[in-house]
Amino acid sequence: MPLYQVVVLALVQGFTEFLPVSSTAHLYLTSWLLGWDTQSLQFDIMLHLGTLVAVLAYFLRDWVQIICDGFGIPCNLRPEFAHNRKLLWLLVLGTVPAAVCGALFNDYAETVWRTPWVMGGMLIAIGAVMWVADARRGKRKVPETTVTDALTVGIAQVLALVPGCSRSGITMSAGLFRGMDRGAAARFSFLLSTPVIGGAALKALWDVHKSGGMPALLNANFAIGLAVSALSGLAVIAWFLRYLRDAGLRSFVYYRVIFGIIVLALAFIRRPA
Repeated sequence: MPLYQVVVLALVQGFTEFLPVSSTAHLYLTSWLLGWDTQSLQFDIMLHLGTLVAVLAYFLRDWVQIICDGFGIPCNLRPEFAHNRKLLWLLVLGTVPAAVCGALFNDYAETVWRTPWVMGGMLIAIGAVMWVADARRGKRKVPETTVTDALTVGIAQVLALVPGCSRSGITMSAGLFRGMDRGAAARFSFLLSTPVIGGAALKALWDVHKSGGMPALLNANFAIGLAVSALSGLAVIAWFLRYLRDAGLRSFVYYRVIFGIIVLALAFIRRPA
């Protein structure tokens, strides 16, 4: 893949992975309209690792505090999380549904469901869910998360397997329905996504290793794409969490509905005769 394609698609990934707009739909539509081939393990690894670096870099202190608290190790990096030993295990619990369903249905998500019709429909449908969820938000913070919260958000994360859904969109909505405020719903969503993204990256690396393609990762294009994806993703996380302090999800709802209609219209126009 030429370097300019790598940079463009890495930027698309970085800017859309953490916003509730569906990075899968944006990557698919970009490559579909421009005729670019993105069906390679190396490309998947580049995007997954870039995304993982971004979320780990931004939430590193959160994770250190959560892990230390989970194992009873003294730590005071994030005082608002301090001494909350249950949070680590709630994140583990919330990860289980996506891990199990991902192993069972990932092939369907990558092939059967990856159509503009599915993506366009999900963009609009989840946009409607986000609208209702934003209106029903509560005031609870991340340290107040319960077992029911973790399971609800974790089960919602399973829907992110369907292209066009948006992991952050559906998990934030689940958190808002459970009475979290916008900032807490977003932070818990990002924390919960970390092990899933990491697992996907490790699986892709293992698949490349089995196929003997690891040397293909040692090139400038891969390194540049990973860096662009990570840096843009990091910037988006920082901006989005600040944005949510004063604004809601409605602008993203409008965007999803308009984008979904465009995707469906393009699918209709470009359907085989």
